[in-house]
Amino acid sequence: MTYQNKQHIVVGLSGGVDSSVAALLLKQQGYKLTGVFMQNWEADREDPYCSAMQDLTDARSVCDKIEIPLKTVNFAEEYWEKVFQNFLDELARGRTPNPDILCNQEIKFKAFLNYAINLGADYIATGHYSKLSTIDNITYLKKAVDTSKDQSYFLHRLNQFQLSHSLFPLGDMKKTEVRNIAKHAGFINSTKKDSTGICFIGERKFKDFLSEYLLAQPGNIETDLGEVIGKHQGLMFYTLGQRQGLGIGGSKNHSEAPWYVLYKDIPRNTLIVGQNQDHPLLLKNALVCSDVVWITKAPSSPFHCTAKIRYRQMDQPCIISALNEQEYHVEFLQYQRAITPGQSIVFYQDELCLGGGIIR
Repeated sequence: MTYQNKQHIVVGLSGGVDSSVAALLLKQQGYKLTGVFMQNWEADREDPYCSAMQDLTDARSVCDKIEIPLKTVNFAEEYWEKVFQNFLDELARGRTPNPDILCNQEIKFKAFLNYAINLGADYIATGHYSKLSTIDNITYLKKAVDTSKDQSYFLHRLNQFQLSHSLFPLGDMKKTEVRNIAKHAGFINSTKKDSTGICFIGERKFKDFLSEYLLAQPGNIETDLGEVIGKHQGLMFYTLGQRQGLGIGGSKNHSEAPWYVLYKDIPRNTLIVGQNQDHPLLLKNALVCSDVVWITKAPSSPFHCTAKIRYRQMDQPCIISALNEQEYHVEFLQYQRAITPGQSIVFYQDELCLGGGIIR
């Protein structure tokens, strides 16, 4: 993909292979580039879960290879105030938030974009797998060619200003092609594994990490019939549909079938579980979402489209109806498993990402 008349592009370099190849492709097209490495989490050098120093080394190696300058910027304060505190607040309410979506909205495409514009940039570029198209001065967000890597779900809260000043050079590429390009370019990170932890925090032991910031309140684990069969370590550590880590295998008077989280009874601080993966309490065909944003304009109500209630889910046909400007009722054509409060629902029309909201 070639971008016309874009003189100065600031590339967000994470130290990973995707952003590195994005920078290389733009460099090959002859644009003036500046690489920027964002430090958004303060951690001790001895922290085994923080890879920031290695990531910075990898980013610097790539910049040296393609001969572009590298700057570093610290957004740790913004990340804490705009993203991490919200993450903690939501968990304390018994919900399951997605901090990576808020990180894109508030840090990568707000704090970083503003920083880049102050550097004189016309656009920022990242290694996200998504596509953009502009028609009549309106910028649309689309799914990437590599549907297994598509990240439009995480970008659905970006507004027109943010999208119109962004570039996604990898939108038309497969991940295997990206790695091959990095290998042939001699990048040190060509085989580096993809990050799967919380944005900027890393792949930590979740319970130990959260316990540093939130007071866990243990309570009872009950069956859907009200029988107490164990103790949970704190409702914030569990999510709907969860099977692993419940610690209640082999309960007396029950079969050996696995247990699943069905519901969080917040007022009683009780975790409700059942042994059927498709238990009726886990299956619903409707939800209400709030804090809804639209990339272009709100569709007329009611509106037929598809939606995802989690990142890896296949698109699900649904009908959305406005309750007010920021709240919508969503009815699915088929029952959905483990609709989880705090998670994001994202709306699509074919390859076009329309926007989304927070499941209430």
